[in-house]
Amino acid sequence: MLFLLCFISVSQLLTVFGQSCHPAGKLTHLQLYLEEIPMQHDLASGKLSAIMIRFSVPFLAASFLQTFYGLADLFITGQFNGAAAISAVSIGSQVMHMLTVMIVGLATGTMVMLSRSLGAKQPAEAARSIGNSIVLFLAVSAVSVAVLLVLVDPIILALQAPAESVAQTRQYLSICLAGLPFIIAYNVISSIFRGMGDTKSPMIFVAIAGVINIVLDYLLIGPFGMGAAGAALATVVSQAISVLTSLFAPKKALSAIRLTRRDLRPESSMIHNILMIGVPIAVQEGLIQISFLIITAIANTRGVQVAAAVGIVEKVISFLFLVHSAMLSTVSAVAAQNMGAGFHERSRQALFLGIRICVIFGGAVFILCQIIPEGIVGLFVHGDPEVILLGAQYLRAYSLDCVFAGVHFCFSGYFSAYGRSLYSFVHNMISVLLVRIPGAWLATVLFPQTLYPLGLAAPLGSLLSIGICVVLYRHGRKYFGPSQSDAKA
Repeated sequence: MLFLLCFISVSQLLTVFGQSCHPAGKLTHLQLYLEEIPMQHDLASGKLSAIMIRFSVPFLAASFLQTFYGLADLFITGQFNGAAAISAVSIGSQVMHMLTVMIVGLATGTMVMLSRSLGAKQPAEAARSIGNSIVLFLAVSAVSVAVLLVLVDPIILALQAPAESVAQTRQYLSICLAGLPFIIAYNVISSIFRGMGDTKSPMIFVAIAGVINIVLDYLLIGPFGMGAAGAALATVVSQAISVLTSLFAPKKALSAIRLTRRDLRPESSMIHNILMIGVPIAVQEGLIQISFLIITAIANTRGVQVAAAVGIVEKVISFLFLVHSAMLSTVSAVAAQNMGAGFHERSRQALFLGIRICVIFGGAVFILCQIIPEGIVGLFVHGDPEVILLGAQYLRAYSLDCVFAGVHFCFSGYFSAYGRSLYSFVHNMISVLLVRIPGAWLATVLFPQTLYPLGLAAPLGSLLSIGICVVLYRHGRKYFGPSQSDAKA
């Protein structure tokens, strides 16, 4: 039923987009709109730092609000329930966060293709990328829900959820996975807006839903006593509202885009290009999240208190990493549009500016997590000092990754802008298989009394990723355009 509602919603979006479609395939309105873009959403001229901040801040706010669903679920669950419910929500929300970031990564293909078309002033190409993306993600939505709902129990088994939390974890995941089409629809619509340089509209869409999520969390988890199931239901309803809000965006914003019927016909070459950019980014994000889940599974074997502590910190880190994810997409969009315009030096400047921003932010976070880790973990649990102690140990070490991860995130965004998303897959796969997973396992075996060594596995993996990215960047310069200055920052 939820998928049907989402399908109807996206169909309404197609109607809005295609209100003035002509059989002959005219692109008059889209052409006019794209000609106005250099005055409104041009990423290829002007002061680069101001452009990147203007693009990334609304993107970050929207990502924060979308992730806030899981964070709010965890926080409010902790106010009314014990460790079993906290563990269920932390495990379930980690799975949903993994799926969300993979969808965002896949939708990066749409954003990059659209940004390139705008930079090169190719309106027909822009229309084709939008139309093919809509068709592609409708198919992805249908297949994902059908497969994942069948795999709920195997997922819980693989994550080794504590026995006390299995039933609630199953409820949380089943409800959230049924609402997955809303997550996909929201992120595809958002990628279209961001591809045009507009990050404010997606922020507004999800902000409205975020407020409703908090209200529903308190009602369903508190007075109604629904526990993890109430948290999941609040999340799904809020995500549906994100999609519906986007459909009722100001008519002027949506009606500017005019697709033809021809643009909604699947084209193998266009879908191939979108997937070639989006799939490696999605896999990169998925590998990082899978490493989180494997670490969670390892922690779950040590009891419900360790599971709760690790789950809380993983959620905090996922929240902090939103800055890095926002900068990845910012670097990707800015570099793609400048690449389309032929300004390759400006694309490189965007890469290194993004890295500086991430390192400065990560350094501040690391210092904060050394000073008040107990206070941060204590926000999510009451009356269980053991969980707070273990969580503080894990957070102190893990927060070092906030300094390193942003560097390889920015490289991944830059690589995707130039169609070298496979580079992202390579460095993340090597990092996960050689450092993150074996490092977490060794830390658990050798240091069973503390979580501090477990927290070092991720930053060590990021250091390896950075080294690989630098090598790939230097040896792949032929793919990234000439090195002379094309534009001033």
